Amino acid sequence: MSAAAPGWDRPVDLQKRAAGIPDPDTTDVPTELRAEIEAYMARYPDPRSATLPALEAAQRLHGWCSPEALEQVACVMRLTPAYLESVASFYDMLETSPVGRHAIYVCTNISCSLCGGDALYKAVRDAAAAEPEEFNVRSFECLGACDLAPMASVDGVYVGPLSVADVPRLLDDARARRPVLPDKQLAPRLVADPQANSREFPPHEPQGPAAR
Repeated sequence: MSAAAPGWDRPVDLQKRAAGIPDPDTTDVPTELRAEIEAYMARYPDPRSATLPALEAAQRLHGWCSPEALEQVACVMRLTPAYLESVASFYDMLETSPVGRHAIYVCTNISCSLCGGDALYKAVRDAAAAEPEEFNVRSFECLGACDLAPMASVDGVYVGPLSVADVPRLLDDARARRPVLPDKQLAPRLVADPQANSREFPPHEPQGPAAR
């Protein structure tokens, strides 16, 4: 087991009672979260296939995959919180500790790195360092938008190409809950499909903790 895995060096508490599936009678699950998770479960022959979207829904509501969030998902899906924690701790975009309201992922993979992605990440990280409750800034291996290099994802919205000079405005827009750098967003750009180009994209509204 990798030394980077949380808790790898802690012995198992053999006296601790194993956590079971939460009791629906004593577990308070928000109505909207329950409905969303049940809708995901209905899409698959094996309801466990809905684990990732269910955890993502809980993270949007709580801001991270907290013990309470895992308990609520486990209650609806009839799984153990331990199973859900093992999934959440594996995937990079699921947070298992409290983070800032706005998720800013700066791509530092090869295309973005060659175009200044490393300097961009450092600029965003340093500018946001004084506001850990507001911003969750991370470098990211690849966001699949090399044509926007260097780029970032801000609360799920792709923006780029970016420069260090864009950083103050990017943070100001996120902080004020305005559309982030609308002139550099990916969504409104023309694509090969004429029908797709006819769509109108509404302003981005942060969800979950970012909306608070």
